Amino acid sequence: MRFGCHLPVYGPAATRETLVGFARRAEAVGFDSLWASDHVVLPWRIASRYPYNATGDFPLPPATDFLEPLTALALVAGVTERVALGTTVLVLPHRHPLLAAKMLATLDHLAPGRVILGAGVGWMREEIEALGAPYDRRGAWSDEAIRVMRALRRVAELGDGWHAAFPTAAALKEGLEHLRTACAKAGRDPKTLTISARLGLPGKKPSAEILAEVKALRDLGVEHIILEPAARDLASMTAAIERFASDVRARLEL
Repeated sequence: MRFGCHLPVYGPAATRETLVGFARRAEAVGFDSLWASDHVVLPWRIASRYPYNATGDFPLPPATDFLEPLTALALVAGVTERVALGTTVLVLPHRHPLLAAKMLATLDHLAPGRVILGAGVGWMREEIEALGAPYDRRGAWSDEAIRVMRALRRVAELGDGWHAAFPTAAALKEGLEHLRTACAKAGRDPKTLTISARLGLPGKKPSAEILAEVKALRDLGVEHIILEPAARDLASMTAAIERFASDVRARLEL
């Protein structure tokens, strides 16, 4: 099983010093990958429903600074040696398909064999339309960019894996059942797909609880987990991933 960390690419922690320090420390303590999420512009008013929590409210204020993910990953590529570099996820309608392809090819050229493209169609109408893309046609736009969509039938036909954002074990189990059905219709073996998940890493949650959550996801077939520390300062973030490495990952490997 592989583990990654979400990089501090938004808010007060999104500085060169913090990004570099966190990336180097994550690699040093044995994490396999580093990931960045994608927002280009946050509107002052967001009516779109956020799909990854119960309230539907986007958890960040509109004034939050976001680093562009591929640019941030290029910096991280230059200060690390072996970790994979991924997007969780790159919202394809945010960029012209040719520009997105060029940026990804450049990153892969600078960090050969280390790039993982997590791609999605996006959920925030206000942001997508502000960038000049047609929200109601974002699926077709994304097909043109790389023919990868969040819809499980597209994963079954075209993708290399499924990346679930902040899933409970029950939600993941349900999603995997749909995925297996889609694979059967597409004539594809679901075992050829890599299943990954992005999880929050609260600073005060007991390691035993985190270990139980990770084991539950592993037992469902998750192969790669990306952790996002709740803390937003370098010292607390590195402490969180160090604790995970010693108290959780080490026990999984026993």
